[in-house]
Amino acid sequence: MRFSNSFLDEIRDRVPISAVVGRRVTWDRKKTNVSRGDYWACCPFHGEKSPSFHCEDRKGRYHCFGCGVSGDHFRFLTDLEGLNFPEAVQQIADMAGIALPQPDPQAERREKERTTLLDVMELATQFFQDQLQSAAGARARAYLRDRGLTGRTIETFRLGFAPESRNALKEFLSGKGVPKEQIEACGLVVHGEGIAVSYDRFRDRVMFPILSSREKVIAFGGRAMSPDAPAKYLNSNETELFHKGQVLYNFARARRASQGAPGTRDAGTIIAVEGYMDVIALHQAGIENAVAPLGTALTENQLDLLWKMSPEPVLCFDGDGAGVRAANRAADLALPFLKPGRSVRFALLPEGKDPDDIVRQDGRGPFDKVLAEARPLAETIWMRETSGGNFETPEKRAELEARLKQVVSVIADENVRRYYQQEMRDRLHTLFQGNNRGGDRRSNFQPRGGNNRPGQGPTPGPRAAGRGLAVSDRLARSGLVRGHRDLPALRESVLALTVANHPQLLLDDHDEIAGVEFENRDLQRFWSCLLTAAAKLGARLNRPNLRTELEENGFESLIALMNQQIRNARLWTATEEADLQDVVQAYRQAYALHSRNKELRWQKIELEREIAETATDEEERATALMRALSEVQLEIGRLENQEAIIDGFGVMSGRVKGAAVGHG
Repeated sequence: MRFSNSFLDEIRDRVPISAVVGRRVTWDRKKTNVSRGDYWACCPFHGEKSPSFHCEDRKGRYHCFGCGVSGDHFRFLTDLEGLNFPEAVQQIADMAGIALPQPDPQAERREKERTTLLDVMELATQFFQDQLQSAAGARARAYLRDRGLTGRTIETFRLGFAPESRNALKEFLSGKGVPKEQIEACGLVVHGEGIAVSYDRFRDRVMFPILSSREKVIAFGGRAMSPDAPAKYLNSNETELFHKGQVLYNFARARRASQGAPGTRDAGTIIAVEGYMDVIALHQAGIENAVAPLGTALTENQLDLLWKMSPEPVLCFDGDGAGVRAANRAADLALPFLKPGRSVRFALLPEGKDPDDIVRQDGRGPFDKVLAEARPLAETIWMRETSGGNFETPEKRAELEARLKQVVSVIADENVRRYYQQEMRDRLHTLFQGNNRGGDRRSNFQPRGGNNRPGQGPTPGPRAAGRGLAVSDRLARSGLVRGHRDLPALRESVLALTVANHPQLLLDDHDEIAGVEFENRDLQRFWSCLLTAAAKLGARLNRPNLRTELEENGFESLIALMNQQIRNARLWTATEEADLQDVVQAYRQAYALHSRNKELRWQKIELEREIAETATDEEERATALMRALSEVQLEIGRLENQEAIIDGFGVMSGRVKGAAVGHG
């Protein structure tokens, strides 16, 4: 029996590949990260003692770094269990709870028709390519040269030209024996009621073939050569092959780049930009993991496609007002569908620049910098709702709080929603506490929809003295003040650099270490990169390989900064020279202190919030809360003093490998 591609894709999507493979292997507890859908085991295809067999739910693939086998759900069952393909499909369909499709003559006929239509689209693509190289395509070739595209790039994306004729393509296809019904079904001509003779849809346009996930041409986008054309860009209409809201331009090629071998710069990430030329220019600059929606705002289906490629795609928008509005729409679109390990980040380009402009003038470096400064979704929501706001009165503050509650309430996943609520309460507490100290009570942000560019952050408010959480201090730590790189807290630097210098720690207690949360935004990105690189390196995980990964992703200066910070504090157990026995002991102490400190500070924030909300006539409750707050503050102070004297966390101690280190 022949199964349609859509049916096979559906059952693959419903059943994680780990559920199929997990019935025949035992997952390695140390290397496996269940929350990320990343699994390791000893290979079932060849005997081995250490796990080199990797299975990743997001990609729906397995690969053994020892014997080289790889495949998907069906390949695993056919190769390992000896099933034939229909039997493998039956087994996966049973796991998915989906019945096998019954023989349907009409469905089979439609499938054959789709195949025929794909053949017609391939003929049209070849026609447009030939026209680009003809005398009629001279202006189009000059346009592409002016846009900086090389011949190799033009060939890679199969760019073409539709001549200024009402019937050139139609006559070409007719001459190849293609009936008019198929030409019309492909959307290549304009036809219908009131049109006596159909005519070519695309005329005098540079042509961009749009490919399916299986890299078959299913539609076209055309860029007008004439400035007087009613539409600068024109897409194919909806057809049996093409549904605009369910397709991303360059999807298949970007997916391959995002699933690249460990060590490749773009592996694990995906970028959504606004147009065809942006994607093509980025590809030519070496950034092959970019896609674009097809001339419309991002849709739910397109967002789902992005999440199939990356747990946290970067949505890149122009830095003008329209780009900011598009980013806000995308944020609202994403919120209801957030899950653990599924979010988005937002990158805004400099005013008046698009990706094509940036990489054509200066290469990929400036664009990589824009991506590195991409904001998390929570920060994007916060900045949108507070930009330019005046929160001087209780009513204004209550209005902001109610608005944030409403925005966050749409998140369907209970756990993610709860953490977003905590995040917003934390930010509100910080903002209002800063306001209570006097001075300008407006939010320290540019007006809504304004031009707050990366590297040109808003003017920070006055810093409050002392150890309190003044708003500007807190904003700096959370990364909200753009373009400002704060020195990470020493405790956080110790945790991050210890693991970077001694990745063996990940093998012993991966889940606990992977769950460390940092306040410093640079460290958040550093930690995400470190964990991703460690998973991809697998059996090749060691300090030199991990350091190469981190430096290639732009963290060389941060590592140097933390290293100097730690050596200045004489915390030798975090350095690469330290003996592993000392490292393990010191790391556990640092981790325990970090976790307890984080817990206490959260308790402090919650108690302060409850005190602020306590009515004036609830004196007994207020007294109890104040007493609890005082105890929490005392314990925070004791922890900070303990950090200053504990062995391995505040004095020089420990052993360098092979030699003792004195206590200065």
